[in-house]
Amino acid sequence: MMPFQKIGPLVAVVLISFLTMPFVHAEEARGLETTPGFFGALQTRLFQDGFDPETIRRLYAQPGVNFEIKGVALFFKHSEGRLDYNQFLQSRRIQMARAYMVEHRGALSMTEDQYGVPGEVITAIILVETQLGTLVGNQTVFNILSTMAALDDAQVRKDFWKELPQEGRLSRKAFEKKADQKSRWAYNELKALLRFVAAENMDPVTIRGSYAGAMGYCQFMPSNVLRLGVDGNGDERVDLFDHTDAIASVGNYLKHHGWKPGMTRKQQYQVILKYNYSKPYANTILKIADQLRG
Repeated sequence: MMPFQKIGPLVAVVLISFLTMPFVHAEEARGLETTPGFFGALQTRLFQDGFDPETIRRLYAQPGVNFEIKGVALFFKHSEGRLDYNQFLQSRRIQMARAYMVEHRGALSMTEDQYGVPGEVITAIILVETQLGTLVGNQTVFNILSTMAALDDAQVRKDFWKELPQEGRLSRKAFEKKADQKSRWAYNELKALLRFVAAENMDPVTIRGSYAGAMGYCQFMPSNVLRLGVDGNGDERVDLFDHTDAIASVGNYLKHHGWKPGMTRKQQYQVILKYNYSKPYANTILKIADQLRG
């Protein structure tokens, strides 16, 4: 089982400055007397919410646990571009998707039987999300979510603001508003991640994903993995880096959000928006499915 991405595909155009920014190690980030590194207040919140203190302290002391400025900074800059969804309609991508359907026809057929979601739709989603599992992201999901969640702390947020490159960054007012929103969201996703890895006996530091913390071939956020992830291959584990589990999980997700056989195209479109609230995304998924069906 591969070491363990739901927000859609990456849509930001990443500046060179972000790509070259260094990690800030938690123990070296700053010398505040009242907080042991950037993650001190965050750990205390986790203790208060019932997570075992010894386990949490040991986890945050692991090598590889870093305050991740580079990835999280992408949330606090002006968007400079959008993903070109037309690329997924090119003939070579459609050919790749058809080959994927042949290779995984058993899992796709089983999922359609169980959840009522056509294999063409599931394949289209995995194609757009991760190019059929070949591009799952290289960020450490635990670091991304911990860093965003830590922005709830006023001093951490102040220090983080100082580290953001000025070019392209949001105004301070917009930054503060977004930091409020994202820190709350990320804290809930972090708790979901910790519960998921505890149930699956996994090390969260080994899980790679998108800059937003999404995981696996189908790009689920941890809260969705916890609620809607499916053990499709019967090995009693949910591993979204396994194609059978990822396929079944997409089917379960769409059924949970209202997918039914015989829906109109407009109804299908509305359900796909629950997967990724982007009109170009939803339209592209349906167009890919049309081509795969043809």
